[in-house]
Parts: sequence; structure tokens; C-alpha cells
Amino acid sequence: MWVNRRETTFMIQLISVWNVSLLSVEFIKTLPTPVLVGVGGSLGAICRFGVDRTVTTGHRSIIAVNIIGSAALGAVLAMPLTASAIAIFGTGVCGAFTTFSSHAVSLADTIEEGNYLRVGINITVTLIISLTGVGVGQTLGGIVL
Repeated sequence: MWVNRRETTFMIQLISVWNVSLLSVEFIKTLPTPVLVGVGGSLGAICRFGVDRTVTTGHRSIIAVNIIGSAALGAVLAMPLTASAIAIFGTGVCGAFTTFSSHAVSLADTIEEGNYLRVGINITVTLIISLTGVGVGQTLGGIVL
């Protein structure tokens, strides 16, 4: 597994600055919902890029983001958040971070290779662990606040 430390450090710093500015800026409440989703989506896309750079095997990267994203969305929905916060973190961050389309393309490639057992295992494992992730996220989200 190859990790470019400079890129990873930069992404962590960018996310930290982004989070501090997001939480400290009061005007965020006045922004239209599509803008909030776009702001959250930018953070989700940066995080997704970081996972792709860290987990270099395609199937594992896709499965990882979907499981992490499911748990994160479960936590977001379990917390007593405003509609604006749900738009940013639920739809924006989690929506941009997770990737059903990449999962579908990856599975289609595996079907073309004729590896039907791997397709079945991948679908089953992803769904079961993602659903478990939602439950864990909801539980943790309920505990946090």
C-alpha cells in the first residue's frame, strides 16, 4: 500500500481548516440548501480521494468508502441536527464520499471476467457490513449527543 505523506498531510490540514471555518461561520445558516450540499460534497470528495490514495486496491477502496459512509450517515441521522447540518453532512459529505456507481462498474467488470462467486460475495458482504455500519453509526450518533 502506497501513501503519499505530503498529500495526506495536506488533505488533513485542509479538512481541519474547512471544518473550523464551517463551524465558526454563522452565515452558513443563511445559505441555500443546494450550496450547503455542494460545500459538504467538496469535503466528501476530498475524503474519498484520500481513501482511494491510501487503499490502492479498487474493490477494497470502494467497499471501505461505502461502509464508512454508511456508518457516518447513520450517525448523522441519529443526531439531533438542523436541516442545514443534515444537508451538509448527510447529503453532501456522505453522498460525495460513498460511491454506488463505482461499485456497480466494479461488479460489472467482475461479471465480464466470469467470476460470479466473487460478485455474489462482494454484494453480500457490502450490503451486510454497510447495514451494520448504519446501525453502529446510529448507535454512536445517539450516544454522542
